[in-house]
Amino acid sequence: MTEQNNPFNGNMSEALDEQIKKEQEQNSEKEIEKDENKEHHHHKHGKHDKEDKKLKELQEKYDTLNQQYVRLAADFDNYRKRQAQEREDLLKYGAENALKKMIEVLDNFERGKKALAEVQDCEKVKESFDLVHKQVEDTLVKLGLEKIEAEGKEFDPNFHEAVMQTPTTEYPENTIIAELQKGYKMGDKVLRPTLVNVASAG
Repeated sequence: MTEQNNPFNGNMSEALDEQIKKEQEQNSEKEIEKDENKEHHHHKHGKHDKEDKKLKELQEKYDTLNQQYVRLAADFDNYRKRQAQEREDLLKYGAENALKKMIEVLDNFERGKKALAEVQDCEKVKESFDLVHKQVEDTLVKLGLEKIEAEGKEFDPNFHEAVMQTPTTEYPENTIIAELQKGYKMGDKVLRPTLVNVASAG
């Protein structure tokens, strides 16, 4: 049987062509898939690189902030220690103790002034005494010493200490009748309360 007369010749040829075409398409699809996988791999790898770079930048920022925090914490600790030392020095050597000591001197001047008040033949002594007393008083005021107002005021336990109570109808209850010893403060801090006589209900 010749090729021309073979009835399967045409079909065989077509089937073979179809098979070859199919294999070529499959190979082409595999190549495309391979290229896509390769591209995806590169893309994925590039994404990882970006993430690593971002992570590295964040780590560097964290390290910088952490170092700044450590330095700030150390500076604050040193500042706190300095403040504590300054407060201690102020209490030990500062104006508060000086004022307390000078109050005693001021008391002596007050007593001496009263003792000389009735002496008629020593005007010069009284003048000298008054001058020194005023100088001491002015100096203490400049240092921050303040007298606590008392007589005629309403009794305030924050500033006054009642050592006497006198029943009377001449003054409202709790009014300070007399100042027995001056009291002093420095700003809002009471150095010594005023000793007073307070009116009570008659």
